[in-house]
Amino acid sequence: MTQKSAETSMPKIWLLASRPKTLPAAIAPVVIGAAIAFAEHVPIHWPALACALIGAILIQIGTNFANDYFDFVKGTDTAERIGPLRATAAGLVTPKTMRNAFVLCFALALIPGAYIIARGGWPFLAIGLISIVSGVLYTGGPFPLGYLGLGDLFVLVFFGPVAVCGTYYLHAFTLSHNVIVASFAPGLISVALLTVNNLRDVDQDRVAGKRTLAVRFGRTFARVEYIVCLLIACALIPLYFALSMRDYWFVAAPLVCGAIAWPPLRAVLTKGDGPALNEALGSTGKLLLAFSFVFSLCWVL
Repeated sequence: MTQKSAETSMPKIWLLASRPKTLPAAIAPVVIGAAIAFAEHVPIHWPALACALIGAILIQIGTNFANDYFDFVKGTDTAERIGPLRATAAGLVTPKTMRNAFVLCFALALIPGAYIIARGGWPFLAIGLISIVSGVLYTGGPFPLGYLGLGDLFVLVFFGPVAVCGTYYLHAFTLSHNVIVASFAPGLISVALLTVNNLRDVDQDRVAGKRTLAVRFGRTFARVEYIVCLLIACALIPLYFALSMRDYWFVAAPLVCGAIAWPPLRAVLTKGDGPALNEALGSTGKLLLAFSFVFSLCWVL
């Protein structure tokens, strides 16, 4: 173990390994799904909401731990890494311990998952298992999603329609046109979050053979992808509801989120160094969390 690891407390190590800047991607869709159900006069089932939130967070942390482990095993995380510290690559946690940690997180997610299955039915068993398997296969296995450039699609689907519509269904036992359209907003901001990460790591990923979209199509593509995702999610989708429902509270979402989005947007467009993009990553996570609460508030008002 390195001197640096000796000076770092274990709770702080595991907090860093959990990548708290990415956790809004797990929280936001659950909040939005519940808010839309409430706005449509569906009684909120609080145990189901709590289980959905806990399960989503555990799967997200388990996926982050799995990425930490597999990126080290595959040699993607090296001394040249410019992103936040990775616990396994830095020698702060042994590979075996990190492997056990992601297995434990996924196992714990089965506890709230069992309640969700009991309430929502067997389709939620399939959703839960696919989410866990995808969390492992994102960077693990012979055909890892993240290494094939499929990570963006995975994030859009699972942190958008699957999570939002799944949460809504646990309360309403049906789906509506509104929740399906709204579900793409948190998914798109989560893709923007991933895009910042891939833009920052593009040189290291290229060397390691990790064929993200930023590696395949270049930095300009990644910057455009980031802009388009935020534009559709934070502006076009809220404006759609403002016009179609004649409820102009939704105009607040683009106004509030536009102010929050400007610093990370400027960093993505003008900065290429690790520290600036690390800050943009954190700011995009805060934007996702802010959007989820503002957008949800617009539904409730």
